[in-house]
Amino acid sequence: MNPVKVGIAGLGTVGSGTVNILRRNADEIARRVGRPIEIAHIGARRDNPACDVSNIRVSRDVMDVARDPDIDILIELIGGTTTARELVLMAIANGKHVVTANKALIAEHGNEIFSAAHAKGVDVAFEAAVAGGVPILKALGEGLAANRINWVAGIINGTGNFILTEMRDKGRDFADVLQEAQALGYAEADPTFDVEGIDAAHKLTILASIAFGIPLQFSRVYTEGISRLTREDISAAEQFGYRIKHLGIAKDTGAGIELRVHPTLIPQSVLLASVNGVMNAVMVDGDAVGPTLFYGAGAGAGPTGSAVVADIIEMGRALTLEHDHRVPYLGFHTDVLSNHPILPMDDVVCPFYIRLHVQDRIGVLADVTRILSQHSIGIEAMFQKDVDDDQPVPIMLMTHSVRERDVNAALAEIAALDAVLDDIVRIRVELLKA
Repeated sequence: MNPVKVGIAGLGTVGSGTVNILRRNADEIARRVGRPIEIAHIGARRDNPACDVSNIRVSRDVMDVARDPDIDILIELIGGTTTARELVLMAIANGKHVVTANKALIAEHGNEIFSAAHAKGVDVAFEAAVAGGVPILKALGEGLAANRINWVAGIINGTGNFILTEMRDKGRDFADVLQEAQALGYAEADPTFDVEGIDAAHKLTILASIAFGIPLQFSRVYTEGISRLTREDISAAEQFGYRIKHLGIAKDTGAGIELRVHPTLIPQSVLLASVNGVMNAVMVDGDAVGPTLFYGAGAGAGPTGSAVVADIIEMGRALTLEHDHRVPYLGFHTDVLSNHPILPMDDVVCPFYIRLHVQDRIGVLADVTRILSQHSIGIEAMFQKDVDDDQPVPIMLMTHSVRERDVNAALAEIAALDAVLDDIVRIRVELLKA
């Protein structure tokens, strides 16, 4: 039987990993597909000594791969959203199927790409775009397809998780750990996408679309980073019985879909709280199956290349099927995607952790609790640290569940008190109950 011919655009970490897996496991892959997978064309600005591309056509213009009439599947691994978008749309226009690991491309331009692919009768696969080698998208779209998904919550950025783990385990400051993460290659020179939650928001956009059958809506994701967190907050969370994780959360409330990325206190007893270092993990709660946890490496040549090759294998199997008989791009057919609204952050309801520094004088705590009470905010637990005379007094408290707009209003009043010395930190709490 004729081989499936693939073209790879991009020969960086993931591209080289993909080449190595396809070559190393060629016989096993052919047995799974039913015919060989052949790397027929590579587009890359420069060679990568981490992989062997001998006997493979190599072009310095990645667009040559999209134009190559012999290619059945184009593998987009160049990253970014400009050239990558042009490349993918050109490949689709030329009747090629597409596999990509590009979460930003799918989150921001996926609706356009899927529409173009549907019109041409070709497939787009993107398992590697979320959580590296963890097959969470296939699990949501196929393995859990019998379920109505209640919520998805995940540690989907390894860099942020590494930083928070080091801050907790070794009592280090954020800036110090970030510098190490950059030295180790976990964080970019400009770490904004990782530490401010943009990378996680791209991934959450995709997770939510597959979980709830809604269009991709990256612009509607609320995003908050971890750069303001201190050792004081990490320690306080532990005292309350929680750990701080940078979570992506998508939840169907009935009134709307919550889409949010932010630091979150979760109970230490929840399995997600034990996910440390650069590892990723996603919890999914379905009405039939209950809570499930998917865990593994979220980045790297091997794990991400594994997911890319898995998509190639699945696509190779499906090439003989009519387009309408294949699994839909987002797990739901595009003509029945839901218009369920995205819930504004002001309407999100959850408990909160609040930390403030105040002057050491009589009546301050009474003023704080009075304002919280006026906004119907109940306190579940509270403690304040002993400090030397004339030093600011840290107050940490946990609230019962409350609407976000009420917390924001109360904290604005508290911040206006003369005795409050600096910015108030508030972190949302999720119990992750099934």
